[in-house]
Amino acid sequence: MLRMLLKTIKFLLLTAIIGVVVFLINLIWFRPIFIDHFYNKVMVCYLLEDPETITMAGVPYLNDWYKDELTDVSEKHKAALRKKTETYLTTLRSYSKKWQSPEQLLNTKILETFLSDLVEGHQFPYHDYPVNQFNGIQSTLPSFLDSYHKVEKPSDAKAYISRLSKFDTKFDQVIESLQIREEKNILPPKFVIEKVLKQIREFIAPPTEQNLLYTSFKHKLEHAKQDLNTEKYLKQAKAELESTVFPAYRKLIAQLGQMQLKATNDAGVWKLPRGYEFYSYLLKHYTTVDIKPEEVHELGLLEVARIQSQMRALLASRGYTNQSKSVSRYLRQIAREKRFVYPEKEESKEQCLKDFQNIIASIESKLDDIFEIRPQAPLEVKRVPPFKEKSSAFAYYEPPSLDGKRGGIFYIRLDALNELPKFDMPTLAIHEGIPGHHFQLAIQSELKGLPLFRNLIPFTAYVEGWAMYTEQLVWEEGYYDGDPYGNLGRLKSELFRAVRLVVDSGIHYKRWSREHAIAYMKANTGMGQKEIEAEVERYIVLPGQACAYTIGMQKILELRQKARQALGEQFKIKKFHSVVLQNGSLPLEVLEQLVEKYISETKKADTLVVK
Repeated sequence: MLRMLLKTIKFLLLTAIIGVVVFLINLIWFRPIFIDHFYNKVMVCYLLEDPETITMAGVPYLNDWYKDELTDVSEKHKAALRKKTETYLTTLRSYSKKWQSPEQLLNTKILETFLSDLVEGHQFPYHDYPVNQFNGIQSTLPSFLDSYHKVEKPSDAKAYISRLSKFDTKFDQVIESLQIREEKNILPPKFVIEKVLKQIREFIAPPTEQNLLYTSFKHKLEHAKQDLNTEKYLKQAKAELESTVFPAYRKLIAQLGQMQLKATNDAGVWKLPRGYEFYSYLLKHYTTVDIKPEEVHELGLLEVARIQSQMRALLASRGYTNQSKSVSRYLRQIAREKRFVYPEKEESKEQCLKDFQNIIASIESKLDDIFEIRPQAPLEVKRVPPFKEKSSAFAYYEPPSLDGKRGGIFYIRLDALNELPKFDMPTLAIHEGIPGHHFQLAIQSELKGLPLFRNLIPFTAYVEGWAMYTEQLVWEEGYYDGDPYGNLGRLKSELFRAVRLVVDSGIHYKRWSREHAIAYMKANTGMGQKEIEAEVERYIVLPGQACAYTIGMQKILELRQKARQALGEQFKIKKFHSVVLQNGSLPLEVLEQLVEKYISETKKADTLVVK
């Protein structure tokens, strides 16, 4: 009996050992299969934590399930999300790269860069300004519902009202985060708080029926595909606005008023604990390369001098030869010339939108020789919603939805047309539209056969670098032949991005004041006063972001030159652009690796053909 029991125990132990061995072999051998599931699990989990992003991205199925929710931004939820991110990164790194395919290795590298950057930022959980004049909750939440929440059926209308009913919860969560920052003396500058308070008061001042959240909802109900009970839903929306939304805004006013008493006008993040380290992290976060604040500042100064020299030569060729006048003075002078200015009439705004559409159509017709892949999504030109124009960037782009229901949108401010000279318009259309952001971001959203995160993850230096690169590309292709002022607009845009390097690092590293930054920008760009103020205040609340543009563009140009030199006659600009675009948004290091692979494979293919 005892012998039988021992045999049974030995058998069970042996079975267990064999099972463990088989499991480990399977774990190692089939890990590449498991990792594909992990990629999608990570992205889906992040999306489930963020219903607003689900709606903005237009994620099929998930959007319908979560369209009545707002994203939880409570401190408890954010802490849990930080912990989850650290777990994801640890899990990702546990997968052996030895067994991964080239495609999986690329996926892993991109996701690892994204997650490790987030984890590195966890050391600064309270160093941002969650309420600011550029992208604070007071403007982004109404803009989100206006721009992204579709109303096509009764459940959509009910979801809109449900989201209105949750404004108080979301605002309370934001106020909680502001109170924590207040205790830590992490406060936005006083002038930022003043602008936010002005935004809020202007937003809630008009009668309910004139508020964007009401008028936008009304418009959607009246233009829905189904016949909806407009009167019923508007009555419910009005009730929520008056009982929930407006009181939430008033609570935020009270909190900001309290913070305003303690805030100073110091503009840079140098004033925060470990401010230099925080700014250095942000530069790496946005550029995806290791670059020091002092290097950014020096690069900016060199670029400003180089571009202004080119502009001097162009201006001289048009008869502007007075060397005692600065480039910025000449730019302002030319921008006021009647031929470049829209008349101050209401119909000029509609004409401006039509002119942008015509410019985009003209550019698009000339791209067949340099692109072999194009986005399927259409591009629409629209006005920035009036309530947020004063603090908005002059132009910006919103990508198409993943479900194909919404195309790309190029937004333009129309409240200050006197600050938009017509010779600036082609470059703006190229950057925000075609072949800039719309080409890159729409193509990324349409990529097939990849993990979902590859359609969604943005890397600022790549995204903005591509858009800046296309400004130069279109000039190289002869678009401005016979249009020297259009080329002046291109150089003005490039100068603007170089000045950003100087101003951003000046504010956050060299401790420039807001006024110093505005003065430098005015002396070097030729931009209008309102636009300069909005831009400088943007850099103050989004430190580091503006530095990604020039750095990204320079890397793409460097890689193109590297490929051209290595391949000679084998170099094809169409193919190079496909290599850059066909993988979606990338860290610059990964982009360089893909270009080097393209060079190597092209050389190898040519060698085989010759043999």
